[in-house]
Amino acid sequence: MNKILAVIMLVLFTGVSVFGQDLSGDSKKGETLFKANCTACHALDKKLVGPALKGIYTTLSSEGVSKEWIMKWIMNNEALRKSGDKRANDIYKEYSEAAMDVFEGRLSDQDIEDILTYVNNPPEPKVEEAQVEVPVKQNTDTDSSKLLLVSFIIIGIILIITLFKINTLVKLSTKGTELSSLESHKIKNLSEFYRKYQGFSYFIISILLIISLYGVWAWLMGIGVDKGYEPDQPIYFSHKIHAGENKIDCQVCHSGAKYGKVSEIPSLSVCMNCHRNISEYNGKYIEPGKSKEFYTGEIKKIYKHIGWDEENQKYTGKQTPVKWTRIHNMPDFVYFNHSQHVVVGEKTIIAGYNKKNPNQQIDVVCKACHGPVDTMNVVRMSNDFTMGWCIDCHRTTEVDMTNGYNAAYFDKLHEKLKLEYGQDKSTITVDAIGGIECGKCHY
Repeated sequence: MNKILAVIMLVLFTGVSVFGQDLSGDSKKGETLFKANCTACHALDKKLVGPALKGIYTTLSSEGVSKEWIMKWIMNNEALRKSGDKRANDIYKEYSEAAMDVFEGRLSDQDIEDILTYVNNPPEPKVEEAQVEVPVKQNTDTDSSKLLLVSFIIIGIILIITLFKINTLVKLSTKGTELSSLESHKIKNLSEFYRKYQGFSYFIISILLIISLYGVWAWLMGIGVDKGYEPDQPIYFSHKIHAGENKIDCQVCHSGAKYGKVSEIPSLSVCMNCHRNISEYNGKYIEPGKSKEFYTGEIKKIYKHIGWDEENQKYTGKQTPVKWTRIHNMPDFVYFNHSQHVVVGEKTIIAGYNKKNPNQQIDVVCKACHGPVDTMNVVRMSNDFTMGWCIDCHRTTEVDMTNGYNAAYFDKLHEKLKLEYGQDKSTITVDAIGGIECGKCHY
């Protein structure tokens, strides 16, 4: 009896391992093909649009499904369903009639064999140590602002003490009663000191007045200048992870930056293009004080706001808006068009910036104004965006004369500038084509 049980157990345990032994594909190639063709709808370890695929060949084989049927299903599931195949139609209905792509003509039989070999027994993911960033102190104007504030406080204290002494002197000198010898002595000494150092006193008071006026002027000029502004957001979004580590182009999310007036704050549906399948953070990079669990929690916030049921892989219809804090926001009286700068001025803006900043070279035009966003965990305002800052850029940035439109449109202007400034005037800067005229930005 024991021998019989042993034989049965041996058959059961070895039977499963036999399934899948007829797969002779290249697992490494299969991994590449899987990531390129299948990950939009499938994951190895959980259900997405389609079922989890880890060990799928072994599972189907144990249910009596042939390798030939599996190959037909992957190659052209539509044709298999139209042929009346019951299993194919049952699977189609089970997954809400979400049709799988037709790979006939795109993948060969060997490609599918490679994919099946990979998903049936994928290698264990390598556990790599996370790259924790060492925080770098940012150069800000905070220290200088504090120093200016302390200076004003000291000046204010000196002025208050001086006024108090003068007020005391006036009161003593105007009293109708006789002054004591001590009071008379104080008045006499103070009067003599004032007469002796009158010129110096006027000089000190003038300096203090000038410093005070400069402080008021600097404060007025700083209204609306928010360089270094770095607010917290309701959902933590690291540009360093997305644009830096994963090399996602700015325009994938900010689709209006190149051809629109504004760059646009992306909607959550844009986030869901990737995060419908990426439900947890498994990247190498981790910011100091953060963890993979923290980043995963922020992804779940996206699901909550957009109403995504992760378990059933469908939208619930219950949505709540995300109250983002805007960082870059031009005043209403200023006209600014992103497309003019990104499309027309891209080459020359990058060249001009790199010429002025040899130690801070940029490769994307966005960085000329917004700074190295791909290194920022929390986006901050990198420039002051004052009118003077814009005008300085217009005076030094050349017009891209390799652009066919510019070459034709500014041809006569170019010749005029050569006559006006000499033949060495080989370039046209933005100010020469009206870049510093008031009406260009204010109307």
